[in-house]
Amino acid sequence: MLEVKNIEAGYGRSKVLYGVSFSVPNGGLTAVLGGNGSGKSTTLKALAGLVVPAAGEILLDGRRVDRVPAHEMAGRGLVLVPQGKEVFAGMSVEENILMGAYHRRSEKAQIRRDLDEVYGLFPRLVVRKKALAGLLSGGERQMLSIGRALLAKPSLLLLDEPSAALSPKVVGEIADIIRDLRQRGLSILLVEQNVSMALELADEIHVLREGRVAHSCVNGTNVDLASLQQFYLGASPMPAAA
Repeated sequence: MLEVKNIEAGYGRSKVLYGVSFSVPNGGLTAVLGGNGSGKSTTLKALAGLVVPAAGEILLDGRRVDRVPAHEMAGRGLVLVPQGKEVFAGMSVEENILMGAYHRRSEKAQIRRDLDEVYGLFPRLVVRKKALAGLLSGGERQMLSIGRALLAKPSLLLLDEPSAALSPKVVGEIADIIRDLRQRGLSILLVEQNVSMALELADEIHVLREGRVAHSCVNGTNVDLASLQQFYLGASPMPAAA
């Protein structure tokens, strides 16, 4: 589904990514872990067309997209759920969700069916659909952000730290939703600082440090929560990946 090959990117003269490579298989869930300043956000911006890589390639379904502008990426099937649970605060919940279908707004009947499917995934949004999005809780805003992205009919969903600043109970609900989407066949790239969530959901895990992939592993192979957390924090080396 997605191949990232030796991406180098940054801002002006400030280089952030140094030869980052990983992939997301069709129908799979890949997690990218890293602390603040590790390059996670820049990686997602490069994938979404918000930052143009200085070198390397990004392929979506075998086609290069590393020079495709951001406003065309959703139409190509790559849809980003940004960090921060960003919503249009002065619009209703339903209006926010429908904004995800803006590039396909002529498909009115199908959009209505897709909207009903989103409400089936997020029943909490049904009772709040006429409420202003700015009045939602953090967990509800995260659900709204994911629901809006689903209206774009993604083939690959990019999730930027969906567990950030949420209670453990709500993090569990979001994890269940992500698992459900994956079981429906959606390919997902999960960018997180939450190691336990990544281990719970991902097939493959890549750890970024200072703009480089410092460790990659297949989930369940030579990796456990304690050792991955220690490596993530820079306190110890990881065992060699199998």
